[in-house]
Amino acid sequence: MEETYSLLDCGGGRKLERFGQYVLDRPCSQAVWRPRLGSDVWSRADGYFTREDGNKWTFKKRLPGSWTCSVGHVSFRISPTDFGHVGVFPEHLLVWNWMSKLIRGSGRQLSVLNLFAYTGGASLSLAKDGCQVCHLDASKKMVDWACRNAELNGLTESPIRWIVDDVNKFLNREVRRGRRYDGILLDPPSFGRGTNQELFKIDNNLLELLELCVKVLSPDATFLFLSCHTPGYTPLVLSNVLGQTVGRGEITSGEMAIYGEGITLPCGSYAAVTF
Repeated sequence: MEETYSLLDCGGGRKLERFGQYVLDRPCSQAVWRPRLGSDVWSRADGYFTREDGNKWTFKKRLPGSWTCSVGHVSFRISPTDFGHVGVFPEHLLVWNWMSKLIRGSGRQLSVLNLFAYTGGASLSLAKDGCQVCHLDASKKMVDWACRNAELNGLTESPIRWIVDDVNKFLNREVRRGRRYDGILLDPPSFGRGTNQELFKIDNNLLELLELCVKVLSPDATFLFLSCHTPGYTPLVLSNVLGQTVGRGEITSGEMAIYGEGITLPCGSYAAVTF
């Protein structure tokens, strides 16, 4: 069986996805329509996650602790977590493809900063495209996971800096050091904690964060890409925020989505500036 990702169906507040050889049934608040496939297909899922009466996985058979699955051109170590995540957000394939086109068109090696970088999908895609990458996340567990994904993709010798730090503290140090980047991407959470429990709330901290990002953009920067899964942060909201904080370049925006056979699942918003 091909070890790739696919969205099989969604609806009724849930999504049915194949991660390589295993099918998982997880909550999805956006999927308010009816499922396309019948209950007989959904009932064959290998794993079912619910947040009712606490977070809980139910498995039809014993699954390995982790396995490998590819999303686009990047391979991932998949592992069901206590929060229902599995180690990749497939909607970010849109971001990787978008960046690849810009990188090919730039005609030079870019230095790119990936903030809130999770398990490294964007970092590894960038490295495959020949970029120098700085990968930052406040969770050592996630950075370690990203390093293992780098091994899966044969990228252990690629120019990737793996950083465990609070994003604001790191950016302030980069400003003082005079380090600059040709591209920045960030996917901030609604709420999070830094390495020393520093509080991040997107409602309170997004503008300051973007202003710091602007300070570490190189004079001949190529892009800044902002994505978000927070309810209410629509493409227009993100466009307005970038227009106010960046103040130059061309802004595009839209919805992130996962595309399946006969169905498209919206998964957050994005806005990007190209220079």
